[in-house]
Amino acid sequence: MAGTRLIRTSPHKSAALILMRSRTAFDRFLATALVIACAHLNTGTLSRASAQSVPPAADALTLAQAVDIALQTNPLTKAARAGRGLADGQLEEARAGRVPVIGFSQITTRSNNPVFVFGSLLEQGRFGTQNFDPRFLNNPDSLTNIRTAMTFRFSLFDQKQSDTRIRQARIRQQQADSERESVEQQLRFDVLRDYYGVLVAQAKKSVADEAVKAASADVKRIGDLVEAGVVVQSDLLSAEVQLAEFRQQGIQAEGELVIARAALNTVLGVPVDVLHSVNGSLAEKNFGTANQAELIQLALSRRPDLIRAGLALKSTKEKTRGARGEYLPRVDAFGMYGVSSSNLTNGSADYTVGASVTLNLFDAGRRARLSQARAAENIAAAEADNVASQIRFEVVRAYQQFVSARERVTVATTAVDQAKESLRIVQDRYHAGLTTVTEVLRAETAFVRAQMTLIAARYEHYLGYAGVLLATGRLTSVDDFVL
Repeated sequence: MAGTRLIRTSPHKSAALILMRSRTAFDRFLATALVIACAHLNTGTLSRASAQSVPPAADALTLAQAVDIALQTNPLTKAARAGRGLADGQLEEARAGRVPVIGFSQITTRSNNPVFVFGSLLEQGRFGTQNFDPRFLNNPDSLTNIRTAMTFRFSLFDQKQSDTRIRQARIRQQQADSERESVEQQLRFDVLRDYYGVLVAQAKKSVADEAVKAASADVKRIGDLVEAGVVVQSDLLSAEVQLAEFRQQGIQAEGELVIARAALNTVLGVPVDVLHSVNGSLAEKNFGTANQAELIQLALSRRPDLIRAGLALKSTKEKTRGARGEYLPRVDAFGMYGVSSSNLTNGSADYTVGASVTLNLFDAGRRARLSQARAAENIAAAEADNVASQIRFEVVRAYQQFVSARERVTVATTAVDQAKESLRIVQDRYHAGLTTVTEVLRAETAFVRAQMTLIAARYEHYLGYAGVLLATGRLTSVDDFVL
């Protein structure tokens, strides 16, 4: 007896039959692993022996549905919507500077102060000749005066401060809209990453589980062959080692699946323990994209963060304009209509209207405020340049990652075909008694590893294209991934 060769003994036919059954287990392993991987990858090369399509659950979560849920329930989108509401409130407050301020007051005062009594009698229209008596003027009785008044103040020219605040508030509205767009694009990317991350984890878990099943069957059958004296004990030990390795991969894949589902739930804004039935596949796609130079130009014209940086620069320029306006005069109009009486049933009415012009001849803080505004403008310009440079780098990185992932898919697809063919050849040699079970197990491991690599390459290809769209500010939908 040499290695895994058949022993020429009387029970030759029985041993050969056992060996052929072992070959069936190997074939089932090959077909099952290929079916599981292809079902998740949607390669269209399902095994003729055992490929059966399983319809998705009625309540399966599609990619588009996942994006819609995230855009509605994720805390970041809620914060972005609240940011727009805040900007709207700031604009409304700024516009209030162009509206008159109207006030109402009622003051009740009682005093025997000579000046107060003299003036209150005039206001109430009750001053008479007897009130010129020096004894009254110097020592009057206590008097109650109830003063009811309506006042208004309106700024005719407020040194361009209201205009500045209104323009800045409108800019903040645009910044809030840009921030919301940035948040939504990032959420789409996160959903794509975690949604397909669940699919990858499920594929790896399924391949690992089927590998464990096939390896367990191999261990049992090789054990039967050892008992029959057809193969040596070392073959059984090698099969058991591979079974242990596949079980470790299964344990790891199970943990990765739980983590992937928790990550998806987190980006969706739902509890981490919610179990979704994810419906989708990492189908082979040919994502078309422009060259690197064109992508950089697209990014510089569409990236929300660069738009926000430009708006921030514009806001600082408005602040500088407002600081210069402090050197101008201020013009206000004011008025008052009031009634003074000793009780609430009668009284004497009067009014006052006027205008004022105020010019600050010296204000030590005015120049400092203008210097601060100019410095803030320079900072905003430098930050905008830095954002543009960072965007160029991010586009280059995203594009190169996409190209690399695309090429790895091609290589990994070829590697799967090669590993499949290699496993077939090694099995045939093993059944002919020309090689050992170690080589078969090594070929099986290589095939599983190739399948895992292809799954990962497809995943990185999808994410690479999503990264290009995100880097150029064009991840406004996920249609390219579902159509």
